[in-house]
This record gives sequence, C-alpha cells and structure tokens, in this order.
Amino acid sequence: MKTKKVFTALDTEPASLSTSDLRALFNGRVITPDDSRYEQARATFYGGIDRRPMAIIKVADAGDAARVVSLARENGLELAVRAGGHSSAGHSVTEGGVVLGLGDMKKLEIDAEKRTAWVETGMTAGEFTTAAGAHGLAVGFGDTGSVGLGGITLGGGVGYLVRKYGLTIDSLLAAEVVTADGQLLYADDSSHADLFWAIRGGGGNFGVATRFKFQLHDVNQVYGGMLFLPATADVIASFIGEADSAPDELSGIVNIMPAPPMPFLSPEHHGRMVVWAIMVYAGDPAKGEQVLAPFRKLAAPLADMLKPMSYPEIYLPDEGGYHPVAAARTMFLDRVDRPVAETILDRPGSSTAMMAVNQLRVLGGAMARVPVDATAFAHRNSRIMANLAALYEKPEDKSVHEAWVSEFQSAIEQSDKGAYVNFLGDEGEARVRAAYPGSAWKRLQEIKSRYDPDNLFCLNQNIPPLNQNR
Repeated sequence: MKTKKVFTALDTEPASLSTSDLRALFNGRVITPDDSRYEQARATFYGGIDRRPMAIIKVADAGDAARVVSLARENGLELAVRAGGHSSAGHSVTEGGVVLGLGDMKKLEIDAEKRTAWVETGMTAGEFTTAAGAHGLAVGFGDTGSVGLGGITLGGGVGYLVRKYGLTIDSLLAAEVVTADGQLLYADDSSHADLFWAIRGGGGNFGVATRFKFQLHDVNQVYGGMLFLPATADVIASFIGEADSAPDELSGIVNIMPAPPMPFLSPEHHGRMVVWAIMVYAGDPAKGEQVLAPFRKLAAPLADMLKPMSYPEIYLPDEGGYHPVAAARTMFLDRVDRPVAETILDRPGSSTAMMAVNQLRVLGGAMARVPVDATAFAHRNSRIMANLAALYEKPEDKSVHEAWVSEFQSAIEQSDKGAYVNFLGDEGEARVRAAYPGSAWKRLQEIKSRYDPDNLFCLNQNIPPLNQNR
C-alpha cells in the first residue's frame, strides 16, 4: 500500500452538524458535554488546562481517523489529536472543536525473528515496552510509561536507551499517516520520503500518524534503577562528568530537587536537596554494576536501588490521579561544571513552588552519530538536555512561577540555544523555531505547504505553511 483514499468529503453541512450526526458516523464512539464520561475524557495529563471540546471522537482505525480529519476540515472546526494526552501546552484538547482520540487504537504485531513491530499509535510506551519485553526486545521511548506512542515518536523521543540506540525516531522504519486531504499515506525512506523526514521530529504538523513500524533491539536484562545521593555542587558536576564519559550502554535522567517523602528515604532527608538518578545500563548486568560503581562513590548513597532487572521494570508505576501544574522550560547545555552546578543547586531555594526541579539528561552516543540533517530533529550535537520546572497549585500564582523558571533558564543558558519540541509549553513562535535550527525550519515549512497548505493541523507546536503568517 502506498496511497489510499479512505474517506471523502462529508455529506453533512456545517450548519446541520449535530451530536446525532456524529454518533451515526462513528458508531457511538462520540463523547459530548452531556455524556457522563466527558470530564474524564477531556482531562489531560497536565493540570491547569480547562478546554471544552464540542466532541471527543475515539477512533477505531485509520478510516475513522480520516473521517474525523475530513469532518474538521469540511466544518471549519479546530482539530486536536490525542494519543496519551501528555502535551504540556494543552494541545491534546481543543476549546469548542473536535478531539481525535487515538487511545483505543492499540493493535501490535511483533515479528521477533525480524525484530520489527507494527503498532497503532494509541498504545502507550509502557504497554509497548512490556509486550516487546516478553521477547527480550525494546524500542527506546521516554521516561513515562503512560505517554502515547503517537506524540513521543513524532517529537523525537529521548529516553533510557538514547545513548545506546538513539532517539525513538532512529528506530522508526515506516509510518502510516492520514493527511489533511483524507489520504492515508505510507511513508518511509523511499515512499513520501519528505513526509517521513518531517514526522521524525516535526511533531503533529503533517497529519495523524495511525501506525508505526519500528526496528526492535535486543534489550532483555539490564542493570539500572534509582540512586539517591546528597546534592552538592561537586556531586552534581562529577555525576554529569561520569555520565558523559561512560559507555554508550549507559543512559539516564538526573533530577536535582528537594527529596520527596518517599518511604525508602529516611525522614531526615525529606525536603533536602538530592540527586535523584534513574539509570539504565543496556548491556551485561555484571558490566553494568562496574560502570555504575563510580557513581556510587561520589557520596554515601541515601538510597541505592540499582540492580539487575528486566527493561520494562524501569518505568515507574502510573499515578492515576496525578495532574501536575507546572511552569517549565526545556533547553540544552554545553556543560555542567562546578559553577553551573552551584547555580542549579541554589536556584530551587528561591522558588515558592511546592516543588522545584532541574532535570538533566546526558546525550551523545548513538543519537549523536546520526547526521544533523537526517531527520527534522536537528539537535544531534547537543550535549546535555535540561528541563526546569516549578510545580504549583494556585492558578493565580502562575506569573510568579513563570518568572522564576525564566530567570533560572537565563542564569544557566549557554551557547546551545535549541529546544526539544516534546517538552515545549505555550511559549511563542521564537521557542518553536528554536526547536528547528539551521535549515530545518524552512524545509519543514516547505513540506507543510505540500501536505497541509491550510494548516488544519495547527493545534501543536506549529510550523505554518510558507504562504501563511502565524
């Protein structure tokens, strides 16, 4: 299959579009404001987002997805596309428009012999990882099991295998995408290659991805888990230095923050600054223990939960009712030396948020060996990703926390001015452009003009077509 028209224009006129029309078109898989499921269905992972769509349509297949796209186009409705609902900018839901919900599309076909998998994009990273893990195989996604495959993959995907196997998109072999004109396109390196280039980092600007084909990797037993150390400037700088010089098999996430009241941490440490690392050595567990030994020696661990484990165990359990509200920034750093570490350590003390955190991810390895222009994700040479956040409760305090996180960003900003699109909030055009440096922005605009000239897919970190001003 290369190109297939799966739906044509709706017969329903905009003025006559009603709930009964929608339910007839989608066999009852329509949630409207009078439905008891509506409040839960419109809620996103992040709190503080209160948008009320006209309808949430839970699609069953690519044909359904094309119908929703055509419905939005023909009726002039704002369209939101939702897989796991993790957009921090609230792009998973619309005010007054239609939500295309992919969450019921979770079919998975694994070919263990060829080490490939076709998967529908409503499946979550945790669900996929568990299923592939039964075969001793994996794809690297992010750090949260409940995120939908559609969103994380289209933005790049930076997780626990990034140094060993690259970004999520580096394991993407092909995709099926419903474009703005109702076409279901098969895209890979030889068919609609421009679209395939764009969806590897360009987000949801070009259509609705309904299926992905992934290359699977041998990842069975790993050595990893959580390690808590007391946070000092020397420990932070040394930790990042060790992570940078470690073998590619080691990837991880380092949170510098006040210690949460976790049961395995002694009460006297609660609220004190800690280094909370989640690490994965994707290789022989015995070698992994040796590689992680220097980290343990940086300071007496407050909690050491590093051990041999199956890879799916690295995902922490979902907290079902957890909907954090945060002021946040994403950025790249060239280095975390002692002066930078001192700033990172000191800044949370000036925040009035209930929780302030700096998250660091050392990059490099396989991710950096892919040419910069090979995909829309163009940060191949970036050394360290930093994510800053202030979690708070009262909406009226938003401006205070936004100012704090902006000042924090300015205090540690270095020569790399890029941004990772999957972690961007509602921060304006300049920050979206920072996600696509060099020639990537213009090339993406050109591709957008071919596949979505009217910018139907605008509820995202938007890349407008060349003929349209923002």
